Amino acid sequence: MTRAVYPGSFDPVTNGHMDIIDRASKIFDELIIGVLLNQSKKPMFSVDERVNLLEHLTENYPNVTVKKFDGLLVDFAHKEDARVIVRGLRAVTDFEYELQMAQTNKVIADDLETVFLTTNLKYSYLSSSIVKEIASYDGDIRQFVDPQTEAEIRSKLNDNGGK
Repeated sequence: MTRAVYPGSFDPVTNGHMDIIDRASKIFDELIIGVLLNQSKKPMFSVDERVNLLEHLTENYPNVTVKKFDGLLVDFAHKEDARVIVRGLRAVTDFEYELQMAQTNKVIADDLETVFLTTNLKYSYLSSSIVKEIASYDGDIRQFVDPQTEAEIRSKLNDNGGK
């Protein structure tokens, strides 16, 4: 049985993230979505809100679980008894960064492998930052996120005066 971890901030989760989750869930016996609590970033959603959104979005995936973590990814993977780290790639710039991280993780934890999944072309430009920016100007984000996530983003922006 192969258990994999798909880590990220998921702030917010996009259709691109969901594409990777869907595909990875078909490759691995178990997929753990690791929602990073990054102290250096000021996220739109709390880590618990992101976990809740992802749990809702993945409720029809019997082999997918969602957990929050902080600290080193390799430590989280070991704690979850995972053997594989899944990362999505959109462009060459992603590859350079992700390759560096994969190589570093391999030095720290030789027993973990990183698997790169290239994004579906229709999501190759998409990022959480872009979604937040468009939404902050009241732009249409329906093609980038699911309806519940869109509603949550709109609610957050209304609570915060639009920014």
